[in-house]
Amino acid sequence: MNIIRSVEELKAIYSDVPEASLAKVTKTLTLEYRQMIEASPFMALATVGPEGLDCSPRGDLGGVVRVQDESTLLLPDWRGNNRVDSLVNIVRDPRVALMFLIPGSNTTMRVNGRAAVSADPDLLSSFEMDGRNPRTVVVITIMEVYFQCARAVMRAELWNPQHFVDPATLPTPGKLLKAAKSDFDQETYDREWASRAAKTMW
Repeated sequence: MNIIRSVEELKAIYSDVPEASLAKVTKTLTLEYRQMIEASPFMALATVGPEGLDCSPRGDLGGVVRVQDESTLLLPDWRGNNRVDSLVNIVRDPRVALMFLIPGSNTTMRVNGRAAVSADPDLLSSFEMDGRNPRTVVVITIMEVYFQCARAVMRAELWNPQHFVDPATLPTPGKLLKAAKSDFDQETYDREWASRAAKTMW
């Protein structure tokens, strides 16, 4: 296997960088970039810590983040699995990367920046949903923002219903857990999951 060991070797292979690939990067949100991000209900949040990297899905109907200004995004930390891997990383290393998906659009948005975790009561209450507030809000300062070439989403035909996977053909969450821990009660977990999730969405 021919392993590439240097940046020079790599750039020799990928030497044809289109002008648009570099011109699209801005340090703050343009009006158009803001429109794209505000249309996104889902993103992946990548963080880094001493133990390594983490990438966490984040979603919220009506917009996964709130745009505070051209340089700042606010991400409420709603209910999840309470591992808080992303938050633990951020308080130790503020570097973050975000990728936003917009259902129906082949264009994705990317943000690189620095983040902090806030528990300010006024900020938390501004995100109230169904009488509940997030426990923290991630405040993201944008360092660079740009849109991603649509080819990956196009190749995947991500939004084509003809290619949607039937969930019945996949392992259930309970079965996945049982594969990791043999004595796990798969049946009870799967039976109670839907109602538990509905009660703890926020």
